[in-house]
Amino acid sequence: LLFTCSKDHTPSIWRAEDGDRLGTFNGHKGTIWDLDCDKQTRRVLTASADASAKMWKAETGECIKSFPHQGPVRGVAWAEGDQMFATISDPFVEHNAKICIYDVPSDQNVYPDTPRVEIDLPKDHANKRVNPTNVVWMPLNESLLVTFDNGLIRLYDPQTGDEVDEIVAHEKKINRISFNREKTLFITSSADYTAKLFDALDLKHHKTYKTDRPVNDAVISETKDHILLGGGQEAMSVTTTSGKVGKFETRFFHLVYEEEFGTVKGHFGPINALAINPNGLSYASGAEDGYIRLHFFDKSYLDMKDPVPEEPIDGEEEEKKPEH
Repeated sequence: LLFTCSKDHTPSIWRAEDGDRLGTFNGHKGTIWDLDCDKQTRRVLTASADASAKMWKAETGECIKSFPHQGPVRGVAWAEGDQMFATISDPFVEHNAKICIYDVPSDQNVYPDTPRVEIDLPKDHANKRVNPTNVVWMPLNESLLVTFDNGLIRLYDPQTGDEVDEIVAHEKKINRISFNREKTLFITSSADYTAKLFDALDLKHHKTYKTDRPVNDAVISETKDHILLGGGQEAMSVTTTSGKVGKFETRFFHLVYEEEFGTVKGHFGPINALAINPNGLSYASGAEDGYIRLHFFDKSYLDMKDPVPEEPIDGEEEEKKPEH
C-alpha cells in the first residue's frame, strides 16, 4: 500500500503494484503536511494545517478521533509499538511551537484530547521563532528526534520533555528526515543543497551528498547501497523555467562513495517526497506538480552489482584460482 497526502485536504491510499486508488480519508479542512501508518496498517495519523491531527481506521477511512492543536500541525509519528504518537505544531499568534505526545492504546476506543506530554519550543537567543519541520521516534522510543528550520537536530526525552542533545546538522532548513529499516542510520535533506547521513546511535555524521539545488527528500534503499534524492528549485519560481532547468529529477547516489550515478526524469515541479517499496522493486515520488509517479526499476538496475568485490557468504566457495 502507498499512502499519500497533499495540499488538496484529502489523504489517499493506493495499491502499490498498479497505482489504483483504494480510498480517501475525508474530514480535514487544510493542507495535510504529514501522515504515518502503524505497523499493522490498522490506524493512520494525519497532520494538517487546519490545526488538528486526526486518527483514522485504515480499512474503512473512518475518523476515530481528532486531536486539536493551537497551530498548524507540521508532523506526526507513531512510536514503536503503536500505543502512542508524537506531533509537532508551528507557532501561531501568541502560541509557541510545540511537541505533543498522546497515549492511544489500541485496546481502548476513547482517547483524551490533551497530550500526556507537551514540550514548549520558545524563541531562540535572537528572539526568532523556531519552527520544527519533522518528528521521529528513535529506536525503542528512547527519545524523540526533532529537526528545525534553522538546521538544528534536537533529541528530547519523551517521558519528561527535557532536551537531551542538540547538533547543528545543516546551514539551512532541514526539509525531511528518513531512517533505514533497522533504524541504525538516518538521512537528512536540506535547503542548503545537501543530504547528510548520520549514525542513529551517536548522531555522528558519516556522509554528505552534494547537489546544485535544494533537497526536499532523501531515502535510503533497503536492498542496495544507494540513496535517492529529490528536490528542485523553490516552487514559487517554477513557472519561469522549463522542467530541465528546474532540475526536478530523482537523483541516485552511491551510499558509500557519495557519487551520483543516475537520474530519473518525469516531474515538472520540485519533488517533495520519495519512498522506496520495501521489496526494492519500485519507488514512488510526489511533486509540486500534483502527481505521484510510481517507478518500477528495470532489470539492469536490479541486477547491478556493487562496485566493491563482495566477501563470499558462508557456504559459498570462492572460485579457485588456476594453478600455475
